[in-house]
Amino acid sequence: MKPVGKSNSNSSWPSAFRQGSVSTIPCNLSREESNLNPLRRLAIWYFSFSAYLHSLASFPQPGMDLEQLANQTKQWISEQPVEQIYIAVAVLFITFAFFLILSFLRTSKSNTIVLAGLSGSGKTILFYQLRDGSPHQGTVTSMEPNDDTFVLHSDLSEEKQKKRAVPVHLIDVPGHPRLKPKLDDYLPQAAGLVFTVDAQDFLYNYQAAAEYLYDILTKAIVAKKKIPVLILCNKTDKVTAHSKEFIKKQLEKEIDKLRASRNAISTADVTNEVVLGTPGTPFSFSQCQNKVTEAEASGLTGNISQVEQFIKENIRR
Repeated sequence: MKPVGKSNSNSSWPSAFRQGSVSTIPCNLSREESNLNPLRRLAIWYFSFSAYLHSLASFPQPGMDLEQLANQTKQWISEQPVEQIYIAVAVLFITFAFFLILSFLRTSKSNTIVLAGLSGSGKTILFYQLRDGSPHQGTVTSMEPNDDTFVLHSDLSEEKQKKRAVPVHLIDVPGHPRLKPKLDDYLPQAAGLVFTVDAQDFLYNYQAAAEYLYDILTKAIVAKKKIPVLILCNKTDKVTAHSKEFIKKQLEKEIDKLRASRNAISTADVTNEVVLGTPGTPFSFSQCQNKVTEAEASGLTGNISQVEQFIKENIRR
């Protein structure tokens, strides 16, 4: 057996760390070692194992004895100030905790997108376009949620090219007044919400649309989770359809009126737990705690690229 060499207490690192590989790891602590501070014992074993891996990777020549290497490592660690040992262990713990939390955050992000809006705004056609690439003409007003998990139809070609396409869990919540409360069942898992508006008949139902949107934006869970909302102006293929800029301004004006009237009625309104905007200033969507954006689409013709982009930006990938 080739000797490793004497330990140099003045060296900043044991000489064995700079020499050949090793073959075995000692498993028992000596009587003196058992009396060491527990943190020092932990550091001894950590650095011994690290030295073993380092030696195997960097110095693969045979003939070195790991026990000698480990003994010099233990001696070097035992000579270090205890504060350095504490710092080393703390750094290891913090690093482990950081990556553990980071991993949890990545896996906890949802892939659920909720479609909401008044009846007749085109949610169901949009649902089928996203899933099948077809409007399924002849659909009627939904009385039950459409709920499915699938790869967006536009991503199917990417999947064939062996590119990773992430499934989306899409829920189409019926817009009938009696069925709106079902929305509360899906918001806790929502990564985003698409609020569809009929851009063609907007002036006939903009007050009801604004009231529904107001109820969504003032829900505590929407503000707390900062659920992004996309106001989707659907049916823009029609000549008489209004632009998204016009619809945005009208909704903001109507929500401003709702905010003033509802706040004046009672401060004990438990259904609206979040106050929108800044008191004394006209309401705008930029004042919301969550991100609110606008887009245009046509579920009938398949012009839904802006919706797909919103989904891809907000689901787990």
